[in-house]
Amino acid sequence: MIDPYRAISSPVHRLDARVKFPLSLAFILTCSLVPHGSWVVFPLLLSISLSAAISSHLGVGYVLKRSMWTLPFVLATFPLIFTFDGTSIGSIQFLYWDLTISFDGLERFVSIVFKSWLSVQVAIILVSTTPFPQILHALRWLRVPKLLVAVIGLMWRYIFVMAGEANRLLRAREARSGKVAGYPNGGKVAWRARVAGGMAGNLFLRSLERSDRVYAAMLSRGYDGEVRLLVEPPLGGDQLFQLFSGIGLFSLIIILGFLLGGAS
Repeated sequence: MIDPYRAISSPVHRLDARVKFPLSLAFILTCSLVPHGSWVVFPLLLSISLSAAISSHLGVGYVLKRSMWTLPFVLATFPLIFTFDGTSIGSIQFLYWDLTISFDGLERFVSIVFKSWLSVQVAIILVSTTPFPQILHALRWLRVPKLLVAVIGLMWRYIFVMAGEANRLLRAREARSGKVAGYPNGGKVAWRARVAGGMAGNLFLRSLERSDRVYAAMLSRGYDGEVRLLVEPPLGGDQLFQLFSGIGLFSLIIILGFLLGGAS
């Protein structure tokens, strides 16, 4: 399923998106601003993330398992261990190169991995507990430009349009493909690559045509680029208290990180 939203009754699900979204951004910003090597602050951030996962009834395993998919991307910072200046703690021989392991580079690499991992956890909790239209509404509440919100909303919706078109193409290919002895997938690799290329081009053209029809239908129903909900009640005092107290907590965590002397 492409849409990660899970309809569960929990305190995090019931929290207004105009509170959840800014708090999620504040958490991610806190992870970015906390100095590298803030080993006292990182457990605090992890405890907040895990507490949100438990309160959302998604389960810690659900959040941790999906956040692991981001770890291969942060491996792009792995060369920092050998290229960042700092105290040498050892060296390894790789082919013709003698690579020196820097303590400062290792600390920076582990910090980046941990920060990215925590940020993705909170993003997973946000999208798994908040319907996408409410996220768009929260963006507009934060005064994000209407055009940018419209682009984000249409991009999200067209993902499902393209997925539907791709499924129809796959079903059509299966209905028209025979099984050849020795080639259970329908033919040689070159033949499958040629068919896949044709399907990709066909999908692109069909997506363009479908998007034009969808947009014309939206205009005929009064769409003007604005995200609207049927009910838009103002935030109550309790919700505002939750929002500003959360932002204040993250501000204190940032200050604590700098006071405890993490690397810059």
